[in-house]
Amino acid sequence: MADSFGGVGASLFAGTAWHYARYRPGYPQSFFDDMVRRFQLDGTGRLLDLGCGTGQLTVPLASHVAEAVGVDPEPTMLVEAAGRARAAGVTTVRWVQGSSEDLPAGLGRFRLVTMGRSFHWMDRERVLASLADSAEDEGALVIANDSCLVGPATEWQRAIEDVQRRFLSPQQRSGRATAAEGRESHEEILARSPFRRVRRTVHEFTRSWTIEQAIGYLYSTSLPLHRLLGDRRSAFEQAVTDAMLAIDPTGCFLEPVALEVLTATKS
Repeated sequence: MADSFGGVGASLFAGTAWHYARYRPGYPQSFFDDMVRRFQLDGTGRLLDLGCGTGQLTVPLASHVAEAVGVDPEPTMLVEAAGRARAAGVTTVRWVQGSSEDLPAGLGRFRLVTMGRSFHWMDRERVLASLADSAEDEGALVIANDSCLVGPATEWQRAIEDVQRRFLSPQQRSGRATAAEGRESHEEILARSPFRRVRRTVHEFTRSWTIEQAIGYLYSTSLPLHRLLGDRRSAFEQAVTDAMLAIDPTGCFLEPVALEVLTATKS
């Protein structure tokens, strides 16, 4: 998620790292169990996590490889990621500031390359061409993505959308559009890349949210709410709170999630 990236992503996610580390939801254990089993992650081999953000993918997988490398263009993301690793007692990971399109020299080769909620921000064809040399011949590429609150599917998520419409103009809200929107799918791009053997898996589960988590998540996205809201931030937070409590006074909210995982290997 991922989740902060080369090129455009470096500036889009500036200033979000604190909220990103605390309010971005992680990935289900079933996903990690599947990765460990499918790629026989037995404590050997190396992992590269591109657009690693604050380490939501890197840290859980690092204990299953000899070394993990997390790459992100935003230095504050890497500070938070390093803190996450220390808190988890993970010592097999290092953090590298850099662009996914122009990988820093000397990283070596990897058995597994992961991208969580990040590939859509990248120059995808350029990244895949670069990874052809970084991934081992028998290595694999994993792209994991879910919609989270960006694609509202429930009444309470739509209520948050309505509040944002009241506080932000259409031009301001357009900053949330993803870089890959309106372009070819990831699978179409992969089909003509060195990683053209693609397998799609979907993990379906339910994610729970509190009002604090939902507001914190909103401040972690590429939409710079802190700046756009200015002195209206408190009013915005109160409006979100009121809208959500009107739907469920208990303050507990559920989101159906479909985590799409694309696994790609060289032909």
